[in-house]
Amino acid sequence: MAIDLNTAEVTLGLIGTGAMGRGIAQVAAVGGITTLMFDATEGAAGDAERFIARMLDRQVEKHALSADDAAAAKARLRIVDSLAGLAPSDVVIEAVTEDLELKRRLFRELEGTVGADAILASNTSSLRIAAIASACERRGRVAGMHFFNPVPLMRLVEIVRAPDTGPDVVDALTALGLRLGRTPVTVRDGPGFLVNLGGRAFVSEGLRIVHEQIATPAQVDAVMREACGFRMGPFELMDLTGIDVNFPASLAIYNGYFQDRRLATAPLHESLFASGRLGRKTGSGYYEYDEGGKPLDAGADADTAAAPAEAVSLAEPNDVLAALARAAGATLLGADNGSDAILAAPLGEDATALALRTGADPRRLIAVDLTGDEAKRLTVMTAPGADTGLRDRVISRLAATGAKVTVIADSPGFIAQRITAMVANLGCEMAQIGIAAPEDIDTAMRLGLNYPDGPLELADRLGPGRVLTILAHLQQVTGDDRYRPSQWLRRRALLGLSCRSAG
Repeated sequence: MAIDLNTAEVTLGLIGTGAMGRGIAQVAAVGGITTLMFDATEGAAGDAERFIARMLDRQVEKHALSADDAAAAKARLRIVDSLAGLAPSDVVIEAVTEDLELKRRLFRELEGTVGADAILASNTSSLRIAAIASACERRGRVAGMHFFNPVPLMRLVEIVRAPDTGPDVVDALTALGLRLGRTPVTVRDGPGFLVNLGGRAFVSEGLRIVHEQIATPAQVDAVMREACGFRMGPFELMDLTGIDVNFPASLAIYNGYFQDRRLATAPLHESLFASGRLGRKTGSGYYEYDEGGKPLDAGADADTAAAPAEAVSLAEPNDVLAALARAAGATLLGADNGSDAILAAPLGEDATALALRTGADPRRLIAVDLTGDEAKRLTVMTAPGADTGLRDRVISRLAATGAKVTVIADSPGFIAQRITAMVANLGCEMAQIGIAAPEDIDTAMRLGLNYPDGPLELADRLGPGRVLTILAHLQQVTGDDRYRPSQWLRRRALLGLSCRSAG
């Protein structure tokens, strides 16, 4: 390819002017690039041009853009009435509906329209670039350029490299992404690319927890927000994006990876999809919403009027748990006295397995998760048959620290451990199979899904050995291959290496 997209004079062709297309056109025009817009629907391109003009005017009002720069950006937007009008384009980005045959027809026609050095890119989020490129004679110039909605606010763009995509094309689109003010990451072609694949663990493990009646959606979301630092919990996120969007995507990625159990969703996901409870857009999903679109309070906090426990013992030594008990005002006994609560902080185990392993009385054993931000929210669980009165007294005592408390049913790995371990494990697996470089995986997940840490950073923060332990216990207790550790994680945990180390 002879195109240098770092040069000042670049013409971008854009097919499709819906929400994604007009967002791409806006950032391109602001980035100094002449943008030719085509839409097969009569009047759609003109509507998009006027919408972009309003967005630019709003930026001027907010002093985010000067009036002169806004006027210059508007002047770079041009409407063409046919694909032939895109002939001057150095790059064409297709942003039409997710229909493989439609995209293949467009790319075949574009080959005979644009110059020999022009790059053809698809903004698809779910279709393989290789499948689109197979319609072309010169497949080396076809790649993916996957933006995220809303484009002007989301800084990430995935540059998707199909098997035939030339390295110069990847370099050129990376340069274009930078000119558009985005952060480009290079991703191997495959189901879900990087972000949509990596995002499966967060939502699917939340779904499994609710499916097993361990916790409610509100409890899962509260733990992941407040104890783990995620901007939204998995159920809030699914309701926001729409279950009509995330359920088909989950199914496509699961099948695209030949039913890898680590990517499986849960029956509840399909049930809501089939029922038409699609989230905020329909007024109900995992939550019920009022007329203003605000979720009705489902409650995630333990509610007890029990007197605080005065004394507790530990099932096994744990300095952090001991400090927490003292900070809450409890007397820490040197040994179990046969009547007061026994505290433990298991890693990957449920309270049942821990009681059997340590010999602690399962009726008086209260397990506390210490892997999150314990100052904001603590999660407590007990084995079946436990003394709920004693549990409630411990909850009252723990609440004295100022933290909110969530009570769940017995589960290996609580909530936070299960979800964060699965997020970290899937990130490691993406590194193992070469979806992207470790640093790009972390960057993409932080920018694309607003994760507080990338999955490999998360694995390192938790400790690769601890993540491996959580997964091993989950797999042992459940017998489910879903918790199979990635070899990337296993090797680095055993060798004491960072999960961000290559090789």
